[in-house]
Amino acid sequence: MTNTIILYSKDYCPYCKRAKALLTAKGVTYTDFDIVDNPALTAEMIARSGGRRTVPQIFIGDTHVGGASDLFDLEDAGKLDALLAPVLAAA
Repeated sequence: MTNTIILYSKDYCPYCKRAKALLTAKGVTYTDFDIVDNPALTAEMIARSGGRRTVPQIFIGDTHVGGASDLFDLEDAGKLDALLAPVLAAA
């Protein structure tokens, strides 16, 4: 999983859409798990994220980024590209 990006999301969530748009603009592919009506994926997301229940929950490699605002904070701080570099290199 080191060179993968995983999102847990809901298809109608505007924050999820913004996060996906940013990742797409960065040229990376990601796996999107829609947790709507899927209790097993919801439980997995909560366990992996340390108890967070909001979407999206974003994982880049082995790093739990958090939600959309956390992703955009990384971008604004100029740190997102470095986190994405191993994923892009593996593509």
